[in-house]
Amino acid sequence: MVRESRTDRLFMVAVYVLLATFLAVVLLPLLYILASSLSDPNAVSSGRVTFWPVDFTLRGFQVALSDPQILVGFGNSLFYTAVGTFVSVSLTLMLAYPLSRRDFVGGGLLTRMIVFTMLFGGGLIPTYLVVKSLGMIDTRWALIVPNAIAVWQVIIARTYLRHSIPRELFEAAEIDGASHFRVLWSIVLPLAKPMIAVIALVYAISQWNSYFDALLYLKSDDLYPLQLVLRNILVLNTQSNGMDVATAMERQQLADLLKYSLIVISTVPVLLIYPFVARHFTKGLMIGSVKG
Repeated sequence: MVRESRTDRLFMVAVYVLLATFLAVVLLPLLYILASSLSDPNAVSSGRVTFWPVDFTLRGFQVALSDPQILVGFGNSLFYTAVGTFVSVSLTLMLAYPLSRRDFVGGGLLTRMIVFTMLFGGGLIPTYLVVKSLGMIDTRWALIVPNAIAVWQVIIARTYLRHSIPRELFEAAEIDGASHFRVLWSIVLPLAKPMIAVIALVYAISQWNSYFDALLYLKSDDLYPLQLVLRNILVLNTQSNGMDVATAMERQQLADLLKYSLIVISTVPVLLIYPFVARHFTKGLMIGSVKG
């Protein structure tokens, strides 16, 4: 057994202290939000909640889940996330696969053109005009098609397919007469599960948290995603509209409680998805880090 030097021990102590600090920075706000969502509205408004519920109650969740807009928005967000992630991952793989092939003529030029779009964009107004001209305003596709492909995810997928899958497998498949779609389905997809898990998780989180696009392109309430519904509910609950002081104060306290309850509700799906992809996520993070 190799004995660690004093410098190594000090270094490991510093590493553990740094990791503990990062853990506290991430974990304590989550504990505060969870405790506030389970506390009495008066305790939340008065600032008496820290990291443990005060006067435990489920009123915030009862009020939130009794609103039909929440359920509709939740269903819409699930649809946008599921369909949007499937479309995005499919298009990303279909674009990254030919770019990863060294025998693809013009692949380098096409890659540079794609990267150019990551550095320079048309802007908000031209993008809105394009979406409008395609007839996607106030439709579900307005939240799926415009951001279907992320250049950075294409670069990650291309790098993984080029450096992690042996070229001999492609050559053997071509000798056997396999088409490119057959190679993509039977060879690339099974071997690229860690990378697919990473980009699928990134796309899913992006779709779930999407807010600004819905605010721009959607007009019908029954198409609003959960994030936009939550925003509208909080705005309505904080408007006094000439009410007496006691009623306005009670509504403000309820709005403060709802804020934390709705954050918990909108966070739960992401927390439920992560354990299923965590096994691949660690491998996917190492893409391109080890050579040879």
